[in-house]
Amino acid sequence: MKASKMKLSKSIQIQDEHLKLIEKLSNANGIAGQEQEIRQIILEEIKPYADEIHVDAMGNVLAIKKSKQPGAMKIMVAAHMDEVGFLITKDDEDGLYNFDIVGGVDKRQLIGKTVSIGKKHITGIIGARPIHLTTREERKQVIPLDQLRMDIGIGKNGDVHPGDMATFATKFQINGPSIRGKALDDRLGVFNLIQCLKHAPEHIELQAAFTVQEEIGLRGAKTAAFTFNPDVAFVLDATPANDLPSHDGEENIQYNTRAGAGPAIYIADSATLTDPRLIAFVMEVAEANQIPFQLRQPGGGGTDAGAIHKSRAGIPSLSLSVPTRYIHTAISFARISDWEASLNLILAVLNNCTPSILDRN
Repeated sequence: MKASKMKLSKSIQIQDEHLKLIEKLSNANGIAGQEQEIRQIILEEIKPYADEIHVDAMGNVLAIKKSKQPGAMKIMVAAHMDEVGFLITKDDEDGLYNFDIVGGVDKRQLIGKTVSIGKKHITGIIGARPIHLTTREERKQVIPLDQLRMDIGIGKNGDVHPGDMATFATKFQINGPSIRGKALDDRLGVFNLIQCLKHAPEHIELQAAFTVQEEIGLRGAKTAAFTFNPDVAFVLDATPANDLPSHDGEENIQYNTRAGAGPAIYIADSATLTDPRLIAFVMEVAEANQIPFQLRQPGGGGTDAGAIHKSRAGIPSLSLSVPTRYIHTAISFARISDWEASLNLILAVLNNCTPSILDRN
């Protein structure tokens, strides 16, 4: 499809109602394997807009917005519900608990962080020996997990048990042109997918997959893609904006994306080589609609596309992410302009999807 034939989409601007929803999504707990809280919010939001809603055995929310045209193209759009966090493994008495990591949490960031534990959201602090009592050699090393504890205070042991999960207790805030909070990876994608259902074009069948357990191996996406068996898939996620200045004062040339430069279109990551037909198509849609974008530099990491594109006989897939600083720590940071542009780009992409996008050489 040539740019001159692209349908131009009406842009959506981020308003107060959108900020309230992303705040609700960010503050909700949804550690990989225990996504119940975030799943309930999603179900309430999409109920008025989806023609079919199903929660599968894995816990994925699978929603369909049917087309008004027979034989319509089936387009899967996925965003993962889960976030990184912690698993309580042992009661160490006196309000102290051993724990393990769920997903790719940066161990360097843990000491002194406040956490929210279990369904009752019990507040705890990740503690370690104070710096005054450590040796110089110890201060050069990352403290092993078995030397850390979650501390909820003496006398509250009945509220926390081994098997409970926890996440960072960071609360969402607006910071000028940016937003900050926990789990923006991937609550930004979840928000955008909710909007896709609200604004789905009539000429396609939209298959919306709010997936589980992405952070521990793309597990929910595998079963969701098998169920849907779409013609094409798009994955909405957040990706690290490695755009801070170099530590030696030289120009940072190692970035993969930059905050403020628009949504990132994936070329390749550790799990996927993006279908080149979709890369060309999405770039043309962005240019026709004057939506800023950047190409995510190839490298590590991965999204649900890594599981989706290998499902059944193969599904052409592409990931589209919001550049986000400090992913997988207690707080993430994203530009509202990047978030807004990513939303408008996926809506414009859906508006222009036809079987011809796969006819390219």
